[in-house]
Amino acid sequence: MITNKKKIINDPVYGFINLPYNIVFDLIEHPYFQRLRRIKQLGLTHLVYPGALHTRFHHSLGAMHLMQMALQTLKSKGVNISEKENKAALIAILLHDIGHGPFSHALENSILPGVDHELLSEVFMKKLNETFEGELSLGINIFKNEYSKGFLSQLVSSQLDTDRLDYLTRDSFFTGVSEGVIGTQRIIKMLNVADDNLLVEEKGIYSIEKFLVARRIMYWQVYLHKTVLAAETILIKILERAKYLSSQGSELFTTPALNYFLKNSISKEELLNNDEVIERFALLDDADISASIKSWVHEDDLVLSTLSKALVNRKLFTCEIQKEPFDYFRIEKLKDKIMETYKLKSEEELSYFLISDTTSNYAYKPGNDKINMLSKSGKVKDIVEASDQLNTYNFNKAVIKHFICYPKGINI
Repeated sequence: MITNKKKIINDPVYGFINLPYNIVFDLIEHPYFQRLRRIKQLGLTHLVYPGALHTRFHHSLGAMHLMQMALQTLKSKGVNISEKENKAALIAILLHDIGHGPFSHALENSILPGVDHELLSEVFMKKLNETFEGELSLGINIFKNEYSKGFLSQLVSSQLDTDRLDYLTRDSFFTGVSEGVIGTQRIIKMLNVADDNLLVEEKGIYSIEKFLVARRIMYWQVYLHKTVLAAETILIKILERAKYLSSQGSELFTTPALNYFLKNSISKEELLNNDEVIERFALLDDADISASIKSWVHEDDLVLSTLSKALVNRKLFTCEIQKEPFDYFRIEKLKDKIMETYKLKSEEELSYFLISDTTSNYAYKPGNDKINMLSKSGKVKDIVEASDQLNTYNFNKAVIKHFICYPKGINI
């Protein structure tokens, strides 16, 4: 039995990360959390940025480290945070992503349709709370924004939370995209609380502006990069085809963990009421998907094998992104050319080879969940109102783009 659980972990981004409580060590050691070592933080982004092979495990530890810093900053400014609340907030952020499935956001809603990772995280937390005899109860309330001190929940999930601060810092580090670098430590040092809301002192305004600019750049340069979009679209379509073939009685090679989700259509109600579902999901990670797709390269089904070859060999689809909808007649010509080239039998098969959709991003969403700036006089302003720079560029407006993906070599 391990008696000294207050370990330190060497992180490439922050240096040493302390584990301040025994329960934190025990949660990290649990198989549910260890699974995050096998879930890539950025899905298939490594196909564009080769260094982007970091995991949800890295990110969760990093977010917890930043939470420790944030809580210490607030306490030093006289904010009342008890030891029990301190521990609970660290538990909440440590486990905030425990529900992510294979390749993170890339397959969200593909394996369990209609179920997001936040709900899965909550289900995992409740299971762990049973194991640890209620020690996670306060942390779960903070995670669900059901605790009386709302600023603790805002540190876990808001437009300026320790989750975002870590993933921008970490993702820019591992991709090498310097435009995503933000002043994480300065932002944390500028945090304060008033009327139970998380605020940033006005002298931190330039760091917040940089944070929002970096977030917008990272979305279009990394997270929604057209080649990443093409790869992840193919991945989604591969799983869709495999599910369809399984429903038609095909016996595809796959791992037992993935096979369960290919052969069963599981509702949100089943997830919440059937312990077997979450236990099966806990066995699923990137390796299950990768091993299966590598085998499906040799399947007889033209659609599944073609898509699998495209992903395994990085012969990805062409992806075009633009602000306006694509020309209808061009789309129809592309359809005809793809049908002819691949000798497809139906519109249903064609839907795997020509994908048309939209993607969008808010750098900053207006509404209740604001980033508020606190002036020396005590006046509180929304960041867009307080900033000359952000007003100019309409940072609170959604950017919506249209995209199409289709096989390379299809020329019209």
